[in-house]
Amino acid sequence: MRRLVLASLALFAFSTSSLAQFSDSKIVIGVMGDQSGVVADVGGPGSILAARMAVSDFGGAVDGVPIDIITADHQNKPDVASGIAREWFDRQGVDVIVDLPHSGVVFGLMAIATEKKRALMVSGAASVEITGGRCSPYVTHWTDDTFSLSQGTAAALLSQGLKSWFFLTADYAFGHDLEKDAARLVEARGGEVLGSARHPLSTADFSALLLRARSSKAQVVALASAGADTVNAIKQAGQFGIMRSGQRVAALHAFVTDVNSVGLEATQGLIITTGFYWNDSDGTRTFARRFFASHGRMPTREQAGVYTGVLHYLKAARTAKSDDAAVANEAMRRLPVDKFGREARVQENGRVVYELGVYRVKAPAESREAWDYYERIATVPADVAFRPVAESGCQVPPATR
Repeated sequence: MRRLVLASLALFAFSTSSLAQFSDSKIVIGVMGDQSGVVADVGGPGSILAARMAVSDFGGAVDGVPIDIITADHQNKPDVASGIAREWFDRQGVDVIVDLPHSGVVFGLMAIATEKKRALMVSGAASVEITGGRCSPYVTHWTDDTFSLSQGTAAALLSQGLKSWFFLTADYAFGHDLEKDAARLVEARGGEVLGSARHPLSTADFSALLLRARSSKAQVVALASAGADTVNAIKQAGQFGIMRSGQRVAALHAFVTDVNSVGLEATQGLIITTGFYWNDSDGTRTFARRFFASHGRMPTREQAGVYTGVLHYLKAARTAKSDDAAVANEAMRRLPVDKFGREARVQENGRVVYELGVYRVKAPAESREAWDYYERIATVPADVAFRPVAESGCQVPPATR
């Protein structure tokens, strides 16, 4: 009997010691994104589903420590997002916030996360400065950024001899960075930027901007935008005869859901760069078909990034036996990332690096099944696709407990 009591006490001590390393004896993941606005289609409810799938696939707990998920709509407003984040960190015990479209939102939350020593995992916003000059030891970036997108789409079109460019750019940090990175590559490879026009988020009427683009005579009209803005611009470019006049439309930050919304008739021939396409491998197809069964749409790279990131965070928390943001982020940077059967890694500045695919959107007659939209035409290796740490401008000390 005495041995049984001692064994029970030892087991209890081990259990409480393990749980003591997790705040509130649980892990709380906050999925914050756009649930009803311009980029809800590429993240939104699908990102919440992706996070729940990751938690379920992990087993619902980390060594017996339960995992909770809470969600919120930041409405693409930095002040709204900041209010939610402070509430989550201070009163609801959130350990990590994931998803996060809109670069302006992310920059505001990075300061709060660094102050509160909590983790952010970005899968929606694409500004290269997230892991550049504004980097934080508590932040990781899981999907394509403006530097990587230009390495694919712009490089592919330049190789076809399309040297003159005009940009239609979303007027916030993400759009500015995307135009800057693509323009830098265009000019470095002997091309010329003939002009640009900026538009606010959620623009419905692109007519005046498209007339300026058409009159520029640029060979490429490049869309430095996302979500519904990209969809509207592509649709209206067709109505204004941009493609019929011989100009090419380049969607620098397009999603498979954008192609689905517009249709292959209007999007055929577009060059799209992405780190995730549902029909690319056995690993992506297995995940995508499960996702489709619940969501009715194939996953975007943002939603896939949420799934991959949450799984990796949970692995890191299990390895470190802690949800402390400094400890978990150190472990995330040390462990290899499983990206649907392909290995990726987290750089010291928080940038997740992996190979990119460059795709041509198929003509309607080439599509063999629903959502069969892309043909891979090139691959950009990880060490070329993303900016090296030494060139990123990131100078930040390690995270502290």
